[in-house]
Amino acid sequence: MVTAYPLPEGFTELEVFAIGTALLVEALLGFCLNGLTIISFRKIKELRTPSNLLVLSIALADCGICINAFIAAFSSFLRYWPYGSDGCQIHGFQGFLTALASISSSAAVAWDRYHHYCTRSKLQWSTAISMMVFAWLFAAFWSVMPLLGWGEYDYEPLRTCCTLDYSKGDRNYITFLFALSIFNFMIPGFIMLTAYQSVYQKFKKSGHYKIPAVIAKTVPTVDAFVYALGNENYRGGIWQFLTGQKIEKAEVDNKTK
Repeated sequence: MVTAYPLPEGFTELEVFAIGTALLVEALLGFCLNGLTIISFRKIKELRTPSNLLVLSIALADCGICINAFIAAFSSFLRYWPYGSDGCQIHGFQGFLTALASISSSAAVAWDRYHHYCTRSKLQWSTAISMMVFAWLFAAFWSVMPLLGWGEYDYEPLRTCCTLDYSKGDRNYITFLFALSIFNFMIPGFIMLTAYQSVYQKFKKSGHYKIPAVIAKTVPTVDAFVYALGNENYRGGIWQFLTGQKIEKAEVDNKTK
């Protein structure tokens, strides 16, 4: 017989169930779409380019976010966090790491697309690998800080998952959040905004308005549509992986003109 745990304080049965269901749907859908992106990159040779390596980085990060959300959904249905305080710290770290890596990788993709469309310079493998490694190491640095005492991971209000504790108001919390906001939100956001604005202006002058979406980071599902399924070359590779039918490059190029 399953033990019925009491509802988290301040939440109704319907609210807890709705949150768990939303997390579960997002986790499953996002994991499937981003998993398809990863497998297609692995299976289709034409997709293995330096630019698509950055898209792969986003997909890997978003799969990590989906795993984090799935654990949170499971705990929501249980009505409590079953993995203890150490599990809370690991869950918070893993979720924060993948979220920050997704943001940094999204900024890297924006930088690449600016150069692809505006300066016509081709991204090299060495540069793409360096950007991907930097994005993950940079995310790891900020994610490990709460484990070392700068910031703190704790339960969210529902107490069925863990993330950065935003409730503190001391100097430790303020300095960490201030630095985090600048280096992981404001700077990447500025890069994405200026890059896609430049791309938009470039296409506007040439009379072409079909440009990459300016959505930086919302949920893994959106990222999959924006960065993989929204890219005609990548979409063609996914189609080839699913059906075995190859879309000729000339056909794809004609669609993008």
